[in-house]
Amino acid sequence: MNTTTPDLALPMSSAPAAPQRQRWRKFLRHPLGVIGSLIVLAVCGSALCADWLAPHEPNKQRLIARFKPPVWASGGSTTYLLGTDNVGRDIFSRILHGSRISLLVGIAAVGVSLGIGVTLGLLSGFLGGRVDTTIMAGVDIMLAFPQLILAFAMVAVLGPGLGNIILVLGLTGWERYARVVRAEVLALREREFVQASRALGVPTARIILRHIMPNTFSSVIVMATLQTAQAILAEASLSFLGLGTGLSYPSWGQMIALGRDYVNVAWWLSTFPGLAILLTVLAINLLGDRARDLFDPRMT
Repeated sequence: MNTTTPDLALPMSSAPAAPQRQRWRKFLRHPLGVIGSLIVLAVCGSALCADWLAPHEPNKQRLIARFKPPVWASGGSTTYLLGTDNVGRDIFSRILHGSRISLLVGIAAVGVSLGIGVTLGLLSGFLGGRVDTTIMAGVDIMLAFPQLILAFAMVAVLGPGLGNIILVLGLTGWERYARVVRAEVLALREREFVQASRALGVPTARIILRHIMPNTFSSVIVMATLQTAQAILAEASLSFLGLGTGLSYPSWGQMIALGRDYVNVAWWLSTFPGLAILLTVLAINLLGDRARDLFDPRMT
């Protein structure tokens, strides 16, 4: 027994390192994944440093400077790099501050959905029986309603606002996590290490938290990354329809809605916020797609 222990320990300690390095190298070799990561880092940096990077106050109105075009267009000025809107607010500053709203809503809403969905998925897959039937019935009911339509209805009841948007998007997206985690748990609960823990009398809560849940992280991380992009799009849609964060906070969707009435005379009002949404969502999707190489052990 003593002579075999070192032989078994060496492969177990050294085996995970090489595949992990291979995954990182594969990720770095993929240009789209690297570009997506850089764009996401740039958006996060602009959101964190918006107070220092923005040349103007995002909500300060200057009627004398209304409808200023971008710096490279005829009549543009370096004072307003991306132009101004119908009341003279700087578009560039509002886009920088709007990135805070998009990222905050995306990350916080996914956090709410993840907490609810992972918890219910763990309980459903591990306990089975009536618990599984009840939770999956709730999942089926949620999936029967389009998320955006359900979000519209809930926001109409609760009213617009940053906290309400996060709560609404979080409560309308948990079912995806529940289904994915349940499927993972159904396979994991029959594994030898789980059966051994049960035979030794380990409490159910400890088995779920220490042995089951860590093995679902790879799928959850990848899914949460992709769902963040969906939450950003949903927030922009709600803001576009006037059901978002309100006029107190600059929002990309709100800026697009404002610019639609002035497309013929000031195309930049809607174009630049739309490009910000496009690049951010595309970058997050590229990053999430390549994250499978890092976190999903089935990807080689």
